[in-house]
Amino acid sequence: MLREIGFSSIDDLFAIVPEEYRLRRDLAIPRQMGEQEIVDHFKAAAAKNANGYASFLGAGVYRHYRPVIIDTIVQRGEFLTSYTPYQAEITQGTLQAIFEFQTMICELTGMDIANASMYDGSTACPEAAMMAMRVTGRDSVVVARTVHPEYREVMHTYAQHREAASGHITREVGYGSDGRVDLGALEAMVTEETACVLVQSPNFFGAIEDVAAVAEIAHRKGALLVVAIAEAISLGVVRPPLDADIVTMEAQSYGVAPSFGGPFCGVIAAKEKFVRQMPGRLVGETKDKHGRRGFVLTLSTREQHIRREKATSNICTNQALVALMATVFMTVYGKEGIRELALQNLAKADYAAKALGVQGRVLFGDVPRFNEFVLQTDETPEALQARLLDEKILGGVALRRWYPELGNATLWCATELTTREQIDRAASVLAYPAATAGVR
Repeated sequence: MLREIGFSSIDDLFAIVPEEYRLRRDLAIPRQMGEQEIVDHFKAAAAKNANGYASFLGAGVYRHYRPVIIDTIVQRGEFLTSYTPYQAEITQGTLQAIFEFQTMICELTGMDIANASMYDGSTACPEAAMMAMRVTGRDSVVVARTVHPEYREVMHTYAQHREAASGHITREVGYGSDGRVDLGALEAMVTEETACVLVQSPNFFGAIEDVAAVAEIAHRKGALLVVAIAEAISLGVVRPPLDADIVTMEAQSYGVAPSFGGPFCGVIAAKEKFVRQMPGRLVGETKDKHGRRGFVLTLSTREQHIRREKATSNICTNQALVALMATVFMTVYGKEGIRELALQNLAKADYAAKALGVQGRVLFGDVPRFNEFVLQTDETPEALQARLLDEKILGGVALRRWYPELGNATLWCATELTTREQIDRAASVLAYPAATAGVR
């Protein structure tokens, strides 16, 4: 091959790479392992998991019970090793699973159409914002500070080069004393140049936003409303965001394990009139020449399918296997099951807020919330977390790095897996200040 292309050695191929960037040593990676060594390695890694710990962590990743049938189905070879279903005649099972996923997402969100999943909830947000820009022809986006901070970081990552190239502007609007978006500030910030307003409900503090009021402000100036949902179980009791034009969602709560942060399953759902600007792809139902029900890829607007300048997204994959987990979860629970599950979350969080609030102060406690709440204490989150860990309890997420104005505030979550005994145990730890922790 070298002779054919006119080179005498493999090094000649890399002559263009400056010497200072060439690696002249072996890669610093461990040696290969035998099978038994690999088994021992992963056993040792698994032992580091917090098995037996009570967890009050939430903040975008939630612990919910996963019916065992989920893994039974997704580990079938037909799904587990399936490639993108371009050939409809041999991938009807995968296509139908995606179609059912889209259908149930529409039923839950109240939207007309839903795509066949995004990477996760964080990437769905900027994709929805860019979708709104294409629909409106505007370049400005207003994002509530009550949207998940890491979602906002991904938004800024997407926007940084667009801002330089096209004048795109992303502005953040603060929150009021109730922990919800400041409607007065929002009113002043939305202009005729605003493509969309992005809010999250339940928001990062766990509060239910006044979506109708936000929609009225956005629509009055011709902007679209994008509503992000990080805790999908909330749709069992919280009114769907029917006033929204686009809904983004993290579907991890639907049967997807936390798995140290992923992979998860993002969703974009919208009004049907925006279908041509939706990123990703859609699976549709049709009939074959014999009149039998069948499924096909109906719309694919990714850059690998059409001219790059016409594409709606450069995301060239989707989380079909993870979406299948969500599909099985929604099918197993059904409408009544998801409502019952949501009610359990609501009750557990309410009990936890009351129990822990005795030793601290629950912020934003006068507005409707779902399964999360903000607790402010005299003790620093770091000191409190250390004492909780001694009792095998994973406490709430410290908020200071994102919201320094909240001081010693932590975000706590309770789901159906949280027991009364765990809540009472956490409350008892809070009842003993650090100075007396060793003399109970």
